Amino acid sequence: MSVEIMGWIGSLLIVGSYALNITGKLEATNKWYVWANIIGGFLFIINTYFHQAYPSMFVNIVWVIIAFVMIFKNKRK
Repeated sequence: MSVEIMGWIGSLLIVGSYALNITGKLEATNKWYVWANIIGGFLFIINTYFHQAYPSMFVNIVWVIIAFVMIFKNKRK
């Protein structure tokens, strides 16, 4: 898969899940929301690394870490 396609899929996953969340169709604690953010963020990390956009890469690394924390937090409940 090309780096550009990864970036576009990542953006669709993150923006799409956010749109569903903000419209009340998908809770932020829902596993699909969290996994969309993990996968989308990971794809963004690859894309931004390739383009040497390190500040954006950093934001996406933090984004993925936050999403993983939510996964583990939800499993404890």
